Amino acid sequence: AALLAGRNKAAWVTGTTLLSLAKILENMELGHNILHGQWDWMRDPDIHSTTWEWDFVTPSRSWQHTHNDLHHRWTNVVGKDNDVGYNLLRMDEDQPWTPKNLGNPLYNALLAPVFEWGIAVYDLELVEYKEGKKSKEALLKDLKALGRKAITQFTKDYAATPALAMLTGSAKHALFGTLAANAIRNVWAHAVIFCGHFPEGTDTFTEEMVEGETRGDWYVRQMIGSANISGSKFMHIMTGNLSHQIEHHLFPDLPSNRYAEVAPKVREICQRYGLKYTTGPLLKQVGSSWAKVFKLALP
Repeated sequence: AALLAGRNKAAWVTGTTLLSLAKILENMELGHNILHGQWDWMRDPDIHSTTWEWDFVTPSRSWQHTHNDLHHRWTNVVGKDNDVGYNLLRMDEDQPWTPKNLGNPLYNALLAPVFEWGIAVYDLELVEYKEGKKSKEALLKDLKALGRKAITQFTKDYAATPALAMLTGSAKHALFGTLAANAIRNVWAHAVIFCGHFPEGTDTFTEEMVEGETRGDWYVRQMIGSANISGSKFMHIMTGNLSHQIEHHLFPDLPSNRYAEVAPKVREICQRYGLKYTTGPLLKQVGSSWAKVFKLALP
């Protein structure tokens, strides 16, 4: 509401800040966790994984396929988990180097403020389509779903909100405030997600390494292929508890507010069996992830 009076600088800053926080909470603490089915046990159709449509441009169903079905199953398996670089970045030494990888840092910097659009394109699985692994019918279906969602998001953020703000002569200010809020949310989501599997200490795996993988092996892969972020309770909430990435990958449908409770037990098990438990402050994990982006830009 403050953005509707955005001609006033204080109102614009307040409105943009609150809208940024709202979008972060909706995506991270609500959307991501609801779409994992963490609250399906309540049988509430308003917060159920089969009905929730989040404030993110990629359609929920498309994201659930690439994230829940593929990424969580094949976590950090190069060649199976396309989240290892999102078909854009070179994020593992087992990924062949080409001259275009010199742009790794630039690509990542450009990706961060438009992260939701990067994920939307990634969820179309264009590489899989080119390789014949996805049918034309499936691609067209996903394109139509994305088109409908994009129109909805544009209408809500960049048409309806500025139109209302015209009543106070603040249409332009409301538009820029909404653009800023989306960019802030995107940069935050990008940072948190990159801290989940790319910091120093996380392992990647080849397809040969997971052949004949047992259920126990799968759990080990989730633990040593993921990384946590240490910090305050507020920080954990703002990350949607993805700061407990290790626990999330072990128990993806466990309500996220329980991760802090189980984390010490998971850490103790890792110590007992000599397994890595990678964690660190936000700035350290972000820096470590970016260091990998720069390092793997080179052969």
